[in-house]
Amino acid sequence: MIQNVHKFILFTALIFLAFSCKKPSNISVSGVVTNCPSSKIYLEKLGINGSVPFDSSKIDNKGRFFLEGNVSHPTFFLLKINNQKFITLLIDSSENVGFSADFISYSNDYHVEGSYGSLKVQELNQKLARSNSKIDSLQSLININAISPVNKAKTDAWKKEIEDVYLDQKDFSKKFINENPFSLASVLAIYQKFNDGSYIIQDLQTIKIAASALHSMYPESEHAVTLYEDTKQMMKSLRTQEIREFIEKTGANSPDIVLPDPTGKDISLVSLRGNVVLLHFWSAFDRNSRIMNPVLKENFKEFHPKGFEIYQICIDTSKTAWEDAIKADGLTWANVGDMKGSIQALSMYNVQSVPSNYLLDKDGSILAKDLKGPALYNILSEILN
Repeated sequence: MIQNVHKFILFTALIFLAFSCKKPSNISVSGVVTNCPSSKIYLEKLGINGSVPFDSSKIDNKGRFFLEGNVSHPTFFLLKINNQKFITLLIDSSENVGFSADFISYSNDYHVEGSYGSLKVQELNQKLARSNSKIDSLQSLININAISPVNKAKTDAWKKEIEDVYLDQKDFSKKFINENPFSLASVLAIYQKFNDGSYIIQDLQTIKIAASALHSMYPESEHAVTLYEDTKQMMKSLRTQEIREFIEKTGANSPDIVLPDPTGKDISLVSLRGNVVLLHFWSAFDRNSRIMNPVLKENFKEFHPKGFEIYQICIDTSKTAWEDAIKADGLTWANVGDMKGSIQALSMYNVQSVPSNYLLDKDGSILAKDLKGPALYNILSEILN
């Protein structure tokens, strides 16, 4: 009997301990929504691909509600009554947010306190709403005047006002980001758009600085991580565009590449200047690349004595496979690769697939690209015979 009593006491103690160790809520949102016909309000965690439920609360007969939960870093939320009535909050851990609004003007006119990030989000959204509203109003005047012209001076004045609003909003957003580099509200500023769909912030340097700062500050935030990855992609795309334009429009002075050969010796593309050079990208695992190697050998045998060189870049990560392919195919020219995919070289020359190549003249100017079969032989015959 005593043993059973001891067991019951131990069981009760364990149950109490389990409940007492439950992690307390570290954020809360409480407030009032006046004249609200709904009986519930929802707090949804806002992710990159949409929102997910976080907490919900009944709205009592005086419009009061209380929501709570746990976050480990600044997190975006939607405080939502329905699909038309919602606002964005940015809540950090340990913040107790106070909120008040009227149901009619819920999304546009609300009061928030106790959350620095949420105040910054409100500042951004309200400024953009005013800018978009002013632009739309001025554009309506222009459209009406196009149907029933009053005078050109007025139309020109309205267009100038629109330009000024655009410029003012861009200056505001850029200044906001520069002044709040470690606030996730800057993520919102970077992704905001005008009503015409154009991004407000188009200055890559501003985006780059914010992305780097936020990624280092909040590496666990999916918003910061996504901004960082998007920025890297934008920089890559810009570089690709610059190279594409450089190659296709100017076709002069190809960018230099320096990569190691199988012995580890660095060989630069520029070191082959003074010769006609085939810059060729390949893979030891790619069937088409291997099929082309005998064609390259034939051309190299005939035209090398006349000033023809091949600078062949392997995009693989296996040095053994690379070396075996060089030996098996009998490749005797400059063969290089960093065994990390030679990503920078691929990007520099906008290479999307292998095999791929560029033919460079003695000064490094690009003469042709993606030469295969007889096409390579024919152009080398013209140049070197």
